Amino acid sequence: MTEHIPVLLNETIDWLKLTKGDVVVDGTINTAGHSLEICKHIGSTGHLIGIDEDKDALAFAKKNLKNVTPKHTLLHGNYRDMDTLLTRIGITKVDKILLDIGLSNRQLFDSGRGFSFAKNEPLLMTFNSNPHKDKLTAEEIVNCWDEENIADIIYGYGDERFARVIARNIIQARSTKKISTTFELVEIIEKSVPSRAKNKRLHSATKTFQALRITVNDELQALKEGIDKGINLLNPNGRMVIISFHSGEDRIIKNMFREKQKEKIVEILTKKPTTPSIEEVKTNPKARSAKLRAIKKNN
Repeated sequence: MTEHIPVLLNETIDWLKLTKGDVVVDGTINTAGHSLEICKHIGSTGHLIGIDEDKDALAFAKKNLKNVTPKHTLLHGNYRDMDTLLTRIGITKVDKILLDIGLSNRQLFDSGRGFSFAKNEPLLMTFNSNPHKDKLTAEEIVNCWDEENIADIIYGYGDERFARVIARNIIQARSTKKISTTFELVEIIEKSVPSRAKNKRLHSATKTFQALRITVNDELQALKEGIDKGINLLNPNGRMVIISFHSGEDRIIKNMFREKQKEKIVEILTKKPTTPSIEEVKTNPKARSAKLRAIKKNN
């Protein structure tokens, strides 16, 4: 399994301000990178609740958490439904919430669901390891959606300036053959981006793949719902920390936190987002775009 390195780990622990006996929700637990450290701080009287839509991730989290002292409960689902998920286990209030809404190395390289443009895999891009037949996939988007809608999501969620050209070439390619794999899509994208515009540091397919993944998993709406429900679940003085990797996500977090502060529901703790140190980026280049924001629930 590809190792997943938790981003901004020390900063996350500092902003959560964990204490013994805390009930903590890790809404995107993945393989428990952050949660392992959280467990060290909440002690034997604490309770960690880990949520993930990916059953494979939960299996790895269970294995990694087997020797921790605090009680821990793992729940299959999306953090946007954390209120319902917690009600099922009899919990209505929590002390701390962490949301790390990035794509993990394990999902990128080992899931087999088409998240990486470096591996030839089926075009799924869903976080759910066992998607239903009616679940939206990247394959459905590129083969069934019209040119305008494809271009809109690539530009809107990927900030891709060649979105129109890419969308036009997708439509042209699928008229002769269904686009079924990541490499087939990468080939189309590579032909769409002019050589002069290609970035040595950023692969030409990065932005398009990001846009498709965000669309497939309805990530921005899930984030809005997760923030709302998370704040409602917090006890007075409870804290929420969110780590994001995309400008659109960070904008939503910043604006929603500001709105909740205006309503006197929360206090914003991070006036500016916390970002990784130069040392962290050197050891984990994927951390370079990470931004952490934190709030505290008012009394």
